[in-house]
Amino acid sequence: MCTVTIIPKGDNDFIITSNRDEAPNRASVKPELYLFEDTKMLFPKDELSQGTWIGVSSKNRMLCVLNGGFDFHERKPNYRLSRGIIVKKLLASDDIVEAIDQYDFYDIEPFTLVIADWNNDMIFMELVWDGNDKHLKPLNKEPNIWSSSTLYSVAMKNERHSWFESFKAEHELNAESLLKFHHSAGHGNNDYGVIMDRGFVKTTSITQIEKSGDLVIMCYDDLKQSDVSTAQFRISEVVNE
Repeated sequence: MCTVTIIPKGDNDFIITSNRDEAPNRASVKPELYLFEDTKMLFPKDELSQGTWIGVSSKNRMLCVLNGGFDFHERKPNYRLSRGIIVKKLLASDDIVEAIDQYDFYDIEPFTLVIADWNNDMIFMELVWDGNDKHLKPLNKEPNIWSSSTLYSVAMKNERHSWFESFKAEHELNAESLLKFHHSAGHGNNDYGVIMDRGFVKTTSITQIEKSGDLVIMCYDDLKQSDVSTAQFRISEVVNE
């Protein structure tokens, strides 16, 4: 939920990779297919909230959430609903823009949502909920990196961005090389390396989604268990089941 890169591939495909920074004792379940609000979805599940931080659905959509909006915020003890449930609800919506416009985010902790939707042409969007207002904007079809505002200062974000720019200049960008970036950038910097470890919070998993035509492949690396698993999601087969 805290470091995300996305790489468009041609006009209709992409690779998105997400490092989840979380309390090390917070349990999660490797990706599985679920039925939620009559919609088939593939996602890793957070056991506490029963939500997810990244997923793809038969509504021709991928969503990935990061903690925090534009700036650091003081966290309240309780919120009305988990952001991970919001991800599932928006994955199940018929029209993502209309769903965002109509959804009441009151008393939801601030978040940033990266969206890919290919119901017509492939579009990429970013939604920021700052706790008061929604900020939805289209994204250019170019590589991007995000870092959570709850864990990383502006200076840290800028340095991580420079790591990504240097990596892009030196490597062909594909699923394998992007996993390398997410495992190694800032190596040894426990405070804000892409794999980080501050004790009370650390990088617990890396999830990658690669869309190639009708096929979606999700790779999940559970860093706590040293276990890598993959799952496939062929949109047409899931829709027609």
